[in-house]
Amino acid sequence: MAKLNSYDEELRRACMAAIEATDQELVLSIRVAKSSGVWAKSGKLGLGHMAKPRVLAISVKAKGQSSEAFLRVLKYSSGGVLQPAKLYKLKHLSKVEVVTNDRSGCTFTLGFDNLRVQSVAPPLWTMRNIDDRNRLIISILKTCKDVLGHLPKVVGIDVVEMALWAKENAATSKQVGSLQDGPVMPTIAEGDIKVIVERELVSQLEEEDDMEALFGRHVLYPQTCNAMGVGEAEAFSERLRRELQALEAANVHSIVENEPLLNEILDGLESAMSCVEEMDDWLGVFNLKLRHMREDIESIETRNNKLEMLSVNNKTLTEELEKLLERLHIPSEHAASLSDGSFDESCMLQNIEACEWLANAIRSLDVPKLEGCYTNMRSVREKRSELEKLRNTFVKRASEFLKTYFASLVDFMISDKSYFSQRGQLKRPDHADLRYKCRTYARLLQHLKALDKSCFVPLRKAYCSSLNLLLRREAREFANELRASTKASRNPAVWPEGSSGSNLSPGSGDTSTVSDAYGKMLTIFIPLLVDESSFFAHFMCFEVPVLAPPGSHHSNNQSVTNEDDDDLGIMDIDGDEKTAKETPELLALNESLHDLLDGIQEDFYAVVDWAYKIDPLRCISMHGITERYISAQKADAAGFVRILLDDLESRISTQFNSFVDEACHQIERHERNVRQVGVLSYIPRFATLATRMEQYIQGQSRDLVDQAYNKFVTVMFNTLERIAQADLKYADIMLLENYASCSLYDLANVVPTLAKFYHQASEAYEQACTRCISAIIYYQFEKLFQFARKIEDLMFTITPEEIPFQLGLSKMDLRKVVKSSLSGVDKSISSMFKRLQKKLNSEELLPSLWDKCKKEFLDKYDSFAQLVTKIYPTETIPAVSEMRDLLAQM
Repeated sequence: MAKLNSYDEELRRACMAAIEATDQELVLSIRVAKSSGVWAKSGKLGLGHMAKPRVLAISVKAKGQSSEAFLRVLKYSSGGVLQPAKLYKLKHLSKVEVVTNDRSGCTFTLGFDNLRVQSVAPPLWTMRNIDDRNRLIISILKTCKDVLGHLPKVVGIDVVEMALWAKENAATSKQVGSLQDGPVMPTIAEGDIKVIVERELVSQLEEEDDMEALFGRHVLYPQTCNAMGVGEAEAFSERLRRELQALEAANVHSIVENEPLLNEILDGLESAMSCVEEMDDWLGVFNLKLRHMREDIESIETRNNKLEMLSVNNKTLTEELEKLLERLHIPSEHAASLSDGSFDESCMLQNIEACEWLANAIRSLDVPKLEGCYTNMRSVREKRSELEKLRNTFVKRASEFLKTYFASLVDFMISDKSYFSQRGQLKRPDHADLRYKCRTYARLLQHLKALDKSCFVPLRKAYCSSLNLLLRREAREFANELRASTKASRNPAVWPEGSSGSNLSPGSGDTSTVSDAYGKMLTIFIPLLVDESSFFAHFMCFEVPVLAPPGSHHSNNQSVTNEDDDDLGIMDIDGDEKTAKETPELLALNESLHDLLDGIQEDFYAVVDWAYKIDPLRCISMHGITERYISAQKADAAGFVRILLDDLESRISTQFNSFVDEACHQIERHERNVRQVGVLSYIPRFATLATRMEQYIQGQSRDLVDQAYNKFVTVMFNTLERIAQADLKYADIMLLENYASCSLYDLANVVPTLAKFYHQASEAYEQACTRCISAIIYYQFEKLFQFARKIEDLMFTITPEEIPFQLGLSKMDLRKVVKSSLSGVDKSISSMFKRLQKKLNSEELLPSLWDKCKKEFLDKYDSFAQLVTKIYPTETIPAVSEMRDLLAQM
């Protein structure tokens, strides 16, 4: 059993505990000594390379259909506990080499092919004996073959010796495994070991020396050796047998000669046996007495232990009962404050202390503050019921007081007219005193929430209801006085002509005070509403995330002095980019803010409608102001303020779009039953309107104005085309005159939307000019250019030499056409000029159109002259230069 000391059950349990977290199965664990020095000739390590105790363990981990084997190195910690040191994969084990310098054969090295530093000598592993070495190496070989399917090289070990050792120890290993309930040592047969022996354990030279020494003990003469054949071995064996018998006989003879000494020894043994038997009897007697004495001592110790335990338990129970009684005691001053104390400002400190004590007392009666064994005691249950009753009483009294207190604060402010705007004086709302008085009870509200969260729903509603009346009254009085004190004139309409509705009539006077009044309304009330929302969330103990520090949520253009250092910036819960999840607390805050501020938007809408009636174009300025406030409130605002700003922006856009739609409707029904001559009235008026709109936008968002431009221009151009098609005779003249009147060149250079429509009008103008000039030219020289067109058509099918022989295209026909068209050509050109002058209603366009007409006629005549030269080379017509000179004189 001494062989099992290196891998006993205790070592196995320690190794399994060290690798428990790896889900690996332990195969073998054995103690070794690790050293890193070079073995000297004497077979011992040098002084600089001391051996360190280690444990080598082989483990296997299943991975699906396959398994993976590991060689673990474990070391002892300072507390003597095994812990993993290194881990090797057996699939990388390439060589097992026994160190030949160690005469014991218990030292070997393990070579791995995946080590990064191959130049460093591998560590030396030294076993306690050869059996431990053989067990480890055979286990490694068996595991490699079963799990990996291949074996590493084994150097310095005789495989036959290993196989014989495995066969001899197979039965012993199985028996030890069953007795110790430990790992069964793997067995290996001779056929299972297929290793490459790089160097034999005994060389051939050493074997020859051993044989010579053996035969040297028995002298064989040469002649005898030559005469002896195969039977010489039998004679040699017989001689050895005779020598053995002689030696045994000599041993027996020596024993017989020493018989007297043996007799003396036997007598001494008999005397000793009698003494031993007598001593055994005495020991039995003493053992019985000691056993009885031990039983008595154990009985006494048991009684003493019970008495000591009883004393300790009684003392502990007394201490626990005293602590419990201390918990169950209600101080009289706290009970008086909670049941019928006053809520005046001077008494708030006592009320806060009472609330803190009550909350701690209730928590101290619950697990884990109080052990579970005490919770069902009658006294504890009665005391908990008493505390809960006291809490309910205090919460109800405090809630009723706060509701009345909030209403009284607001009623006092509403009854005093000096808090609101009056005739001739705009009053900025100031809630500093109101918030100061509310903060007196802020800590009380926090304790009420800790005592009973359900009481906060009616409290919040009461606060919102009271403050909503004050905010709406302030906004209404401010908006009324703001409109009354704003001076803005309403001038006659300039767009559309003849419209009687004032809502479609932007005045030509200065109406900037209208948008300034709207901006002042936002400047005063938007920061106020944000502050009220933030203060409400903080005051009413809403657990919501905070984005901005106190007082940092005002933009630069908001001239508001924030004196509330306790306000908090609330997370933007209605923005496009939501940075927080919709928690129940956040939803409750949103609903409460709606109750707090609902109805105040009507006064903002009234200001917007009032400004629209004075000057609809001021919607552009108001839209820009609203956009700036929306962008400023993206980082921090209560949800209702964002909704209010979005609704204002939508209302302003709707008002402006209604103005645009009505104006477009007026353009579409522009004098349908009357023949239109010259430039339509809405063309130049649109230029004036666009100029004013650009003045109002002043670098703000262009979406609203660009949409209006798209509607206006689209309707204008469609209406112009429709009116022009009503009289096809003058359609082109009307189109070119109206497109030429779109005087948006200056604005088109800076406004991309107008630039697109300006280019569209210019292109339509050029097309109308081309059609008009072509019609005038063909009216005077129709025969001449029709003759040229016939020639051009025939040139696609026949050769130029054949054209003079075609019907209607002979030289005689050419002379007739030239004579009828070009005789008195100066008069014909004058007639073209007069006809163009008669059609045009705008004298400003005549010079440019006449220049285009002359150029177009000269180009057509040049083409005609080239055709005549090519088809009729013998015929003569007026030269192009003569025609150019004639046109220059006109």
